[in-house]
Amino acid sequence: MARMDGPLTVLGLESSCDDTAAAVVRGRDVLSSVVWGQTELHSAFGGVVPEIAARAHAEKIDICVAEALAQAGLTLAQVDAIAVTAGPGLIGGVLSGVMCAKGLAAGSGKPLVGVNHLAGHALTPRLTDGLAYPYLMLLVSGGHCQFLIVRGPQDFTRLGGTIDDAPGEAFDKTARLLGLPQPGGPSVEAEARAGDPARFAFPRPLLDRPGCDMSFSGLKTALLRQRDALVAAQGGLHGQDRADLCAGFQAAVCDVLAEKTARALAVYLDEAPNAPAFAIAGGVAANGAIRAALTDLCAARRVDFVAPPLRLCTDNAAMIAYAGAELYAAGQRDGMDMTARPRWPLDSGAAPLLGSGKKGAKA
Repeated sequence: MARMDGPLTVLGLESSCDDTAAAVVRGRDVLSSVVWGQTELHSAFGGVVPEIAARAHAEKIDICVAEALAQAGLTLAQVDAIAVTAGPGLIGGVLSGVMCAKGLAAGSGKPLVGVNHLAGHALTPRLTDGLAYPYLMLLVSGGHCQFLIVRGPQDFTRLGGTIDDAPGEAFDKTARLLGLPQPGGPSVEAEARAGDPARFAFPRPLLDRPGCDMSFSGLKTALLRQRDALVAAQGGLHGQDRADLCAGFQAAVCDVLAEKTARALAVYLDEAPNAPAFAIAGGVAANGAIRAALTDLCAARRVDFVAPPLRLCTDNAAMIAYAGAELYAAGQRDGMDMTARPRWPLDSGAAPLLGSGKKGAKA
């Protein structure tokens, strides 16, 4: 039985993409957070290889759990519940975490809570800043980008999102097109610092349409064409060309996110929240230019801007443990029949952004 005289202590597991992670969280205190990255395993392939990722998760997940418990100074018997990412994500990786969590729960008798990976990101501002509901959230990562009004641990309203490539995916593809190392986000941002964002006239997709939906595929294609034109004209790319391409691309992403954020804020503020707040999380939230643009936007509208620490913006298990604690407190318990889900929209009532298949809406 969970203790009733203090905050819950939850062990969290995360393995949805290419980071194997475990953490222990008590209330809003992160007692430990262990992340094993797989960048070197995938570096030769220009992106994450699902089969390699799944095998690495299976090999590392139990080691991460043991290390997280040791760093927290606790045994498994001393945690109140076990939370695990049950989707969405690369199914082999998600399955590795789910099966490990089921084994731990069965062996220890601890309650099991399945967590939506996106909810973990969306609830991170409550873990780091104690943000009150409702708040507006921009979840911007390698595979997802959407505006959410967060009203509770299971109550999300999506205002819009990407209809094709997410920004993180576009950054990764841009890096590959320009011969920069992965992950693409930090590489493009570093190159952009020495570049001229006005040299190339890159498009700002969907700004001519109402609403909060976004598209970044055309922007990536425009960069490809500009790169090819430079190569054809001068026989290759100079260092300054690469920097200017990165700066122009990043500026276009910033402009799109800023304009769409302004529209999402207008919808959110119409609800007259008592303490209006805008939060950003996900791997792309680490981009300094994007953070600066959104910080200025919120300041102009007198809305609190919250950006969790960078280590909690990328995939981690602390956010899963915290989300699991909120879900547990709300009464959620999962059994051994809990399944790993490759697709799992946060707002099940919203129309699919990317279409549906046999396994449900993609986003």
